[in-house]
Amino acid sequence: MATPFTSDEYADRLTRVARAAAGAGQDGLLITPGPDLAYLCGYEPPTTERLTLLVVAADREPVLVVPRLERGDAEKCPGATHLRLVDWPDGVDPYSIAAEVLHASAYAISDSAWAMHVLGLQRTAPHIAYKSMTEVLPMLRAVKGTAELDRLRGAGEAADRAFEAILTMAFAGRRELDVAADLTRLLHDFGHERVDFALVCSGPNGANPHHHAGERVIEDGDMVVLDFGGLRDGYGSDISRTVHVGEATAEELTVHDVVRVAQQAAFDAVAPGVPCEEIDRVARRIITEAGYGEQFVHRTGHGIGMSGHEPPYLVEGERQTLVPGMCFSIEPGIYLKGRFGVRIEDIVTVTESGGERFNLTTRDLAIVG
Repeated sequence: MATPFTSDEYADRLTRVARAAAGAGQDGLLITPGPDLAYLCGYEPPTTERLTLLVVAADREPVLVVPRLERGDAEKCPGATHLRLVDWPDGVDPYSIAAEVLHASAYAISDSAWAMHVLGLQRTAPHIAYKSMTEVLPMLRAVKGTAELDRLRGAGEAADRAFEAILTMAFAGRRELDVAADLTRLLHDFGHERVDFALVCSGPNGANPHHHAGERVIEDGDMVVLDFGGLRDGYGSDISRTVHVGEATAEELTVHDVVRVAQQAAFDAVAPGVPCEEIDRVARRIITEAGYGEQFVHRTGHGIGMSGHEPPYLVEGERQTLVPGMCFSIEPGIYLKGRFGVRIEDIVTVTESGGERFNLTTRDLAIVG
C-alpha cells in the first residue's frame, strides 16, 4: 500500500493549478467528481445527479460545493483543510448556491462534468464563459511527481506479474471470457483495487483493436492479443502482449517482429523536448515501410495516471513536447482483417536522459498451450 498524499501536497497542487489557469487566461477552474477532483483534494464522491463542484481561483480560497448529506465525507478528505465547504440541502437549487461563489466570467470545467450540471450552471450564471479543461489545461495532471511515478511503477510491475502468470494457464479450448476472468483475478491478486478492462482477442477477433472478450473458443493456431489494466493505489496499469497458441507461422512471426521493432524504436525516441507526434511517426514509419501502414489504425499512445486515458496523446498533430515525468503508453499494432492482430504495449515515463519502461516482461512472442 502506497503512502497517502499529504495535505500539503494537495495544497501545492491547488496553488499550482490556480496559477496555471490564470496563465491560460481563465479566472478559475470548476472541478467535478472524477480524477481531477481526486488529484486536487483527494475527494472521490459518488458521481450522481447531485452537484459536487470544486471552485479554484488564483485570488480566492478554494471552495467545495457539496450536497449536505455528503458533507461529512467531504470534511474527511485529505485536502479538506485547505478548502471552504459550502453545502446545499435537497430541495434547494444547487446551481444558485454554486453561482454565489463564482466571482468571475471565465472558467475551465472538468471534461467529466455531466451535461445537466454544465447546463444548470449556464442557466443560473449565463454571464460566465465555460471551456473544457482539456482545451485550457491539457497537461493539468500530465507531469507526475516522485510519489505518483512510484505508484505507476508499482501498477506496471503488478500487470507484468499478471501476464507472466497467465502464460502458465491453458488457452486452447477455453472461451475468451474464461481467460479474461483469469486476468481480472490475477490483477486483483497482485494488488489492483480496480480492473477496468481485460481484453482477450483471439484469432480474427484480434484484428479489432477494442474487441472485448467474448464467447469465442480459443483454438490451436490462434494469435491472441491480451490488453488489460486497472488501478493500483489509485494509478493505472495498461499493458498489451500478443501470444500464440502452439507454433506460429512464418507470416505471424514476421508481423509480430515488425510491431516489436516499431515499439522498441518508438521507446528509443523518447526524450525531453521531443514532440509527441514524433513518437507516433517513428513507430508508423517502420510499420509502413514493412507494408502494413494501412493496418496500423490507431494512435501510438495515450497518457496515463489517475485515468487510463489522459493527455498527452502520441498522435500526428500533437506538438506538445515531452517533459520529464510525463507517462504514456507506447502501443503500435498491426490488424489483418478476418485473420489476426498484433499489439505490444508498455507504459513509459520520460526521464532527463530518455525513457523508462514500467513494463519489463518479455515482448517476444510467447507460445501458450
